[in-house]
Amino acid sequence: MSDNTETSKERYDRELIELLNELKVALPGVQVLFAFLLAVPLSPTFDKVNGFEKAIFFATLASTAIATAFLIAPSAIHRIDFRNRDKGSMIVLFNRISIYGLIFTAISMVGALTFIADLLYGKYATAVTATASITMFAVFWFYLPIRRRRERTDDERYPF
Repeated sequence: MSDNTETSKERYDRELIELLNELKVALPGVQVLFAFLLAVPLSPTFDKVNGFEKAIFFATLASTAIATAFLIAPSAIHRIDFRNRDKGSMIVLFNRISIYGLIFTAISMVGALTFIADLLYGKYATAVTATASITMFAVFWFYLPIRRRRERTDDERYPF
């Protein structure tokens, strides 16, 4: 259906379906990372992890839990607040929550890569890995879409 003939109800329905489908892509990756991180301390060699690595590990575990909470929240809110007749504001809220979830997912991925790099190769590789992964997530997940959105003159939405 063309944007010119789409009613606001149809647009809200489409946007909600699109958002929930996007979360179906992001959530399994975060859940797999979370499960992996929960198993790491049970490894017999975890006692050899130094204080810096333990700090990275715990920060990564915590950010993964936060990401999981944010990425599951739209489904929970939708179920609890079902048929509230205010789908437009719900979609705006879900969008913001999902962006926060992606931010914490990026932090989790950087943390996991940094943890493994430090464990396997030491401080230099840790610095390179952290810098490269921060740059990669910042550019592909945030900078490019925000730049593209700001370049559009026909976009009436808020920045997020």
